[in-house]
Formats: sequence, structure tokens, C-alpha cells
Amino acid sequence: MSLQQLYALIGDDMLAVDAVIRQRLRSEVVLVNQVAEYIIAGGGKRMRPALVLLSAGALDYSGTHHHELAAVVEFIHTATLLHDDVVDESALRRGRDTANAVFGNAASVLVGDFLYSRAFQMMVQVGQMRVMQVLSSATNIIAEGEVLQLMNCHDPDVDEARYLQVIRYKTAKLFEAAAQLGAILAGASPEQEQALSAYGMHLGTAFQLVDDVLDYSGQEADTGKHLGDDLAEGKPTLPLIYVMQNGTPEQAACVRRAIETGGRDDFPLVLDAIRSSGALEHARGRAREAAEQAKMAISILPDSNYKRSLLELAAFAVDRSH
Repeated sequence: MSLQQLYALIGDDMLAVDAVIRQRLRSEVVLVNQVAEYIIAGGGKRMRPALVLLSAGALDYSGTHHHELAAVVEFIHTATLLHDDVVDESALRRGRDTANAVFGNAASVLVGDFLYSRAFQMMVQVGQMRVMQVLSSATNIIAEGEVLQLMNCHDPDVDEARYLQVIRYKTAKLFEAAAQLGAILAGASPEQEQALSAYGMHLGTAFQLVDDVLDYSGQEADTGKHLGDDLAEGKPTLPLIYVMQNGTPEQAACVRRAIETGGRDDFPLVLDAIRSSGALEHARGRAREAAEQAKMAISILPDSNYKRSLLELAAFAVDRSH
């Protein structure tokens, strides 16, 4: 099932979120408008704002605050992308030049700061302390995840547990917050809120693990970024960790060297080691486990089209090719 089909249930809500995004992006500073518009218009799956809408719908929320908070989540995510691409010196995202490649690093960092601060203005206007607690905590943990990932770069001794901690902080936390926000708006019971939080965390984990797989198995036209970017940056992702722990001594040594030095010189050898060792199958298997945990987490929710869409979203996160 395509994302367009998955989002059919919330099509009107997504249009409303887009309208909020456009309205709230406006600034009297021209460069802010240019950079923010450039990255927002670059597309993306919009899974995080969709999570806010679907989780609210699954608990029969009626109101419009979910549109504001979906836009807030998208702004926080976009800010992290702007900063990530500067830190990683990335040149391509979603098939286009990154904002830092077009406008420079300084503009990207500062507009990322603008999006963070605009997001906090918006969440305050919703007027719920629990909303602010969840989003401020999530934003802080995401920043810690970025630093953890930086510490892990060029370190071939990172194990699976350390890497999964980075995923939980850097990626899964915003998925978790998005699903939790819908529950809070809908006045969910503590059990329902916990269920949706767990769903988001496991979904985000599955999503990132598949991203790791696609970095070595996808088509650049589909993924919108260069294959092997993680390796070039010296990032020990799960496929690489698997080869070092389960590949032949020659394969493990090759991957260790590639992580330590970064760059793309060893990419063909590393790619062969990953594909022949079963590393991609292992990583996708771990993603499937996480997706199943996400589905189990919301078993307590009442049956509805929104719940079915959440279940289908978990399947999409694992089976996608981009």
C-alpha cells in the first residue's frame, strides 16, 4: 500500500496541516522564508504529522489543535534535517541539493533555529502543559541522540545496543511524541496514551532500521540520497555492526577500516561484505520485529479505520523501497 492510500483517511486533515505550515513559516526576513520554503517544499513522507492525526482520530478527537501540533512536529523534524545536513556535510536529500548546499551552512543552522523557536511558540498557544512537557522533552532527547551519534562516528567498537540507543533518541523519540500528542489531545486514558507512545517508538525504530538497509540496497532515484552516505560519514549502522560481528575476518577488518577512515574508497568491498554476510536480512528482520511490537502496542485501542491505518503504516515502514 502506498503512502497516498494510507493517508486517504486523513487527506483533508493533511491539507489543513499544510495550510498551517505555510502560514506559520512566514517571516519578515526574506532568507528565512526562502530556506524554510525550500526544505518544506522538498516533500518527504510526512509520517510524523500523519501520526499525530491518526492517533487523535483513533481516539475520536474532535477539534483543530491536532493540525497545529502536526505542523509543530514537522517543524521540529525539519529543523533537525537542516542541522543534520550541516553536521554530516550532506549534499543530497530527497533527490535535491540540501539547503546547506544551496544557501550555505550558516543560513541552514539559523533557519533551523527559527523553526525550533516557531514550533515552541505554536505549542504554547495550544495551552496544554502536557503537550509542552512531551515536546520539550522529545526535543532535548533528540539533541542528545545527535551528540551520541557524533560520538559513535568512526568508532568500529559500537555494538548493537549502543546503536539502538542512538535510534531511540535521534529518530524514534519524535515518532513517539507525535503519537502521544494525538492521545493527549483526545483525552486518552493513561493506558491508551502509553500504548500510542510505545507504538510510535517501535514504529520509529523500524523506520530507521529500514533506512539503514536502504543505504546499502536502495536505488538512489528512490531514496533521494547517495548510497553509502552513512559509510562515508563513518557511521556504524546495524548492517556494518552485523558484518563486524558475524562476517569473515577479512570482511570484519574491511568494515572496521572503512568506519575508522570514512570516505567511499572501500565502498564496493564493504557493499559486497554486507550483501554476502546476511547483514541486510538481519537488519530488516530487526525492523520487522519492531513493527510487530508497534502493532501489538495498540491492540488495546478500539477498532476503527484510524487504528487500521496505524497498523498499515507499521507494515509500510518495513516494506518500503524509499
